Amino acid sequence: MTPSSVKCTVQSCKFWKQGEHCDASGIEVNVDGGGNRASQSEQTNCRTFAPK
Repeated sequence: MTPSSVKCTVQSCKFWKQGEHCDASGIEVNVDGGGNRASQSEQTNCRTFAPK
């Protein structure tokens, strides 16, 4: 996945670019509340999360 294919709707982020694209060189995804396991996207900061 290239950064230009990452959707971002947070216009106040310095990596946000016109057309809702992310211009960051990498992406960090976390589990809300810590840890490293989630069972649904609502438990993460990644709306495209899908459990394995």
